[in-house]
Amino acid sequence: MTSTQSGPLDGLTVLEAGSMISGPTVGRFLADFGATVIKIEHPEFGDHIRNFGTQKDGIGMWHKYLSRNKRSITLNISGEKGSAVFLDLISEADVLVENFRPGTLERWGIGWERLSEVNPELVMVRLSGYGQTGPYSEKPGFGTLAEAMSGFAYVNGFDDRPPLLPPTGLADNIAALYATFSLMFALYHRDINDGSGQVVDVSLIEPIFNLIGPFPLTYDQTGEIARRSGNRSTSSAPRNVYRTGDDRWVALAASAQPLAMRTFDAIGRPELKDDPRFETNEKRLENVEELDAIIGDWMAEHTREEILEIFEEHDATIAPVYNVADILEDDHYREREAVVEIDDPDLGTATVQNTIPKFSETPGDVEYLGPDLGAHNDEIYGEFLSYDADVLAELEQEDVI
Repeated sequence: MTSTQSGPLDGLTVLEAGSMISGPTVGRFLADFGATVIKIEHPEFGDHIRNFGTQKDGIGMWHKYLSRNKRSITLNISGEKGSAVFLDLISEADVLVENFRPGTLERWGIGWERLSEVNPELVMVRLSGYGQTGPYSEKPGFGTLAEAMSGFAYVNGFDDRPPLLPPTGLADNIAALYATFSLMFALYHRDINDGSGQVVDVSLIEPIFNLIGPFPLTYDQTGEIARRSGNRSTSSAPRNVYRTGDDRWVALAASAQPLAMRTFDAIGRPELKDDPRFETNEKRLENVEELDAIIGDWMAEHTREEILEIFEEHDATIAPVYNVADILEDDHYREREAVVEIDDPDLGTATVQNTIPKFSETPGDVEYLGPDLGAHNDEIYGEFLSYDADVLAELEQEDVI
């Protein structure tokens, strides 16, 4: 089955039996680049993401964003007839993405052993809170819990305040990224190395744990436990956010020696380059309070635009702290086509992030936003699986689809 859009994954058929963020994000990545992603939703209530977060006239923004470019079908796979339909879909698919609690599919009689019998070339991506094995595997897992247990929250925020959780599904999105590239590894093995299908087991806690840096190695070798440092870095200075004279914010990072020297020139204090408190990165870290005070006082005397212009003149590294309105007005984002406007039957003209990264020959595309529940039942069941009208009517009558 081919997608209605072109892309490097055109011809890849993916079943998404997932809900909320992690599994559906994998499906979004794949659909953005041409895969035919068939999103399986419960006939009664669909994916819970439809009712999650901000709504406009009963339409969820998360659903519109995460379900874009996908085919939505309804199917209750927990029952005998629903499982049979599910297996028919599996027989025609390349990939299954699911994020049920471990053991759920096995309890319904459609675990990996059964699925691989039906389709030995299937690649199954399983996302869960703690992974398919281990003492926590059957516990309910959510991104917030992963952000806490991975060590991320402990090092995020300010040392004199509680650990800080992110404002969005960070762990879910990181896990989805790991799941997506791992899936492509598995497909490469299957298709290029004459391999078979396999299971890719992705937890929410391990990917974000992998991205917190060398903290485990540091602890192992030195006994040091990383702590919260706010907007400062424990590795280089200056690095912080500063309030400007027009009550806005900028972010400054001078992680290399030349950048720190250019910063001193930019703020009109070239003598600081030879100041024993600030002449090396090690000294700047030791005297970071004094350094931040000097830079902060200078920032407070200038508007954000003045600061950005001055720093650009000195080739120093600084950026404005944007909110989403700032992003949508920025010429660089516009020229890069980082956002795209889509005509949607529910929302009208809607602005969303475009596909990334950019491909020179086979770019991705946003064709449409999240569809209505079961909008593609006729296409998938009638055309893809060749079910006749009587079979479809029976399945609908029995609440299977």
